[in-house]
Amino acid sequence: MNSHFPWRQAFAIVAILGLLTVPAFAQMATPDPSAMAGLPLPAGDVPDASVTVRVLRERMGNNISGQLVTLRVGTESRTATTDAQGRAQFSALPAGASVQASTTVDGEVLTSQEFPVPARGGIRVALISGIQKAADAEKAAAAAAAKEPARPGVVEFGPESRLIFEFQNDTLTVFYLLEVVNSARTPIDIGGPILMELPTGASGVSMMPGSSPTASVSGDILTITGPFAPGKTSAQVGFSLPQVGAASTIQQKWPIALAQLFVAAEKVGAMQMSSPQLTDTREMTSDGQQFIMGTGGRINAGETVSVNLSGMPAQSRWPRNVALGVAALVFAVGLWMAVSPQAARAAEGAKLETRRERLLSEVVALERKRRQKPLAAADETRLQRLTSDLEKVMAALDLAPNEQRL
Repeated sequence: MNSHFPWRQAFAIVAILGLLTVPAFAQMATPDPSAMAGLPLPAGDVPDASVTVRVLRERMGNNISGQLVTLRVGTESRTATTDAQGRAQFSALPAGASVQASTTVDGEVLTSQEFPVPARGGIRVALISGIQKAADAEKAAAAAAAKEPARPGVVEFGPESRLIFEFQNDTLTVFYLLEVVNSARTPIDIGGPILMELPTGASGVSMMPGSSPTASVSGDILTITGPFAPGKTSAQVGFSLPQVGAASTIQQKWPIALAQLFVAAEKVGAMQMSSPQLTDTREMTSDGQQFIMGTGGRINAGETVSVNLSGMPAQSRWPRNVALGVAALVFAVGLWMAVSPQAARAAEGAKLETRRERLLSEVVALERKRRQKPLAAADETRLQRLTSDLEKVMAALDLAPNEQRL
């Protein structure tokens, strides 16, 4: 390792990127059964003062039909049997009454949270059996698979790998934030280590905190040693490139495939960035600073990526706090990816999921408070507003495939 490398700057980048979610690669996730089980959810498409209880086995979509469900209403109880979709409906319930749903599947007693019947709209609740058993089985299977002997196969640098450039004091500082992805359930042996020769002139090459212990550098060679465990192996490296004149071309040959090319650079003066492999390049401004971001398609093993930086001043005229500059760069990256037309639907879905979880947490907290003592008028008003907002969010999410709905 080279002690002259900007360690504080490198650590700032890794820390900030670790908190950043890039919606361009996000997809609408299947609801987590453990998070949904027993949780009452407002539903505008359920009749007023009604409760629909859906009974499932282990996961969403695995419905249990013909199952007897009990709904305790105050001091009384009502029963109903689930239909082909695993739903049992209880209608014409007294508004404001405290209710709780329960059933028994394969000897396992399933019980919902206690909740009040709404005067307007209805409630959906899911009772899911075998959640812990399924989770334990999946964990055991994954652990057993990870211990199996490595088998021949291929890995690639995942779509969240990043190339980031900064220009300061007549020197280009480069960060490669790489993730080796093994999509198999067992370790993969590619026949040797990944050997990546860094661009000509790279100096001060250092591994950054957060990298896997299987990743190392010697001179200008990055080595990532296999076999590669299932999931992701992080290799984060930083180095410097001396500037020659007002333009520089950085060439990088990829030893394994890169799922998607992503390059970002902080713009200094009239600097421009281009590459034959970038299909979309644009500039953005954040906190008064300009940035250039570009994305491209898949890069095959053995292919060389060329990034051209031109229009750079002979001397840096913009002294700045490095850590804050990097933070602004990464923020701009996330913002640009979030407004990219290609990512719009995924970004909206991610926002809806996040808002749903926040609203659910607040509604549940107020309901628990109500069970202990009557809510103050302000809290009652807030609960009604939160419930209304949650109903709207759930209605939007109901546009997802039916098997993901309660």
